Amino acid sequence: MQNKKKWLADRRNSLACYIIVAVFFVIVQSMMGAGLLTSSFKGQLVPICAYIVMAISLNLTVGILGELSLGHAGFMSVGAFAGIIVTNSLTDLVPLAPLRLAIAMVVAAICAAIAGVIVGVPVLRLKGDYLAIVTLAFGEIIKNLVNVLYVGRDANGLHFSLLQQGFQLGDGGKMIINGPMGVSGIRKISTFGTGVVLIVITLFIVLNLINSRAGRAIMAVRDNQIAADSIGIATTHYKLLAFVVSAALAGMAGTLYAMNYSTVVASKFDFNTSILVLVFVVLGGLGNIWGSIIAAALLTVLPELLRAVNDYRMLIYAILLIAMMLFNNSGLKQRVFAGRAAKRAEQAQKKEGA
Repeated sequence: MQNKKKWLADRRNSLACYIIVAVFFVIVQSMMGAGLLTSSFKGQLVPICAYIVMAISLNLTVGILGELSLGHAGFMSVGAFAGIIVTNSLTDLVPLAPLRLAIAMVVAAICAAIAGVIVGVPVLRLKGDYLAIVTLAFGEIIKNLVNVLYVGRDANGLHFSLLQQGFQLGDGGKMIINGPMGVSGIRKISTFGTGVVLIVITLFIVLNLINSRAGRAIMAVRDNQIAADSIGIATTHYKLLAFVVSAALAGMAGTLYAMNYSTVVASKFDFNTSILVLVFVVLGGLGNIWGSIIAAALLTVLPELLRAVNDYRMLIYAILLIAMMLFNNSGLKQRVFAGRAAKRAEQAQKKEGA
């Protein structure tokens, strides 16, 4: 009976996530059709989708696995620049923009997953503050590597060099990544619809992983690694699985984000971006996927909504952050949901009695 109740609760939470995304999509489309959205808000739609994917994927590491990662923007950066290289290389071969973007996202996910394995194998042996410091260093290393990376394309294919441009492009050649100047002249092919599709794919992957046998093993490792080891759970394997899946999804979000701007530089994916995504996760609730969706969407658009009170915008934003943190970490939230659950149970008992 207890297992059935937990199964039903998990299914309700999963359904709530999809419903939130569907409602968000319908509301935005309706407002766009009615001409109620400003151009600045329209420009934020794709970043909102990217940040939602980032929050969900980081929640898999921080909330479900229980490991603090401060370098999530590094995986986003890997995916962003890998996606830019792929889309530039496939411009003539794949004229259909959505297909080109999909291929770029797949390649970005693979590159970010490889980076996740490289980082995760040594890092996940650490715990607590040590793991956070190493992931932070990884994010900064990736940013600095991109700042000294030069990539160009001509009829002979792709050309790479570090520190300075050490190659000569042929006729019709084009620089893709130009060191600290980043990438310019990007054809913007990311759309709000693509972002919503990516959110749904991310939810499908993460929720199915959480509710699977592997997900239960990951949460067992989070709750008590020593006990998990003692009953034969391969803790390193499951920790690496969660970390790599999280990195791959962040890479896809990076491609979505990068292909929404005409210019991208490495500083867009710095330490502040990692902290911002971590704020989404903490305010939405550790392990709470639908909370991460709401927090990422709300906190991304909130500065724009407060632009009318520009002088006090950041003050109000900070007060709202503190209020959300207090509500999330107080017993009020638990009492509200416990009260609703008790009311539903009472109604069910009355129906059974009738």
